[in-house]
Amino acid sequence: MFKGMSNIYKQAQKMQKDMKKVQDELENLQIEGQSGGGIVKVVVNGKKEPKTVIIDDSISKEDKDMVEDLILAAMKNAFDNAEKESSEKMKSVTGGMPNIPGF
Repeated sequence: MFKGMSNIYKQAQKMQKDMKKVQDELENLQIEGQSGGGIVKVVVNGKKEPKTVIIDDSISKEDKDMVEDLILAAMKNAFDNAEKESSEKMKSVTGGMPNIPGF
């Protein structure tokens, strides 16, 4: 019985170590979202932290509301892309198990 518990504990430690590695990888990812056919681009990391906003010069001809909407749409696209990438990387560690608090 103790051998089985020891084995489970070792597996949990390995999973925790692998999760830390994936979290570090996510922090260093550069994931892009865009809108307006690429007029506005937003780059976030895998933890959905904004890193860069790139706005094409042609946008200066648009009205303020349109620019704001394009920026928001690009951010949402970047966050959605980051969520997909993050989920895929986490599945590789957890084997598709549901999100476990503390891991």
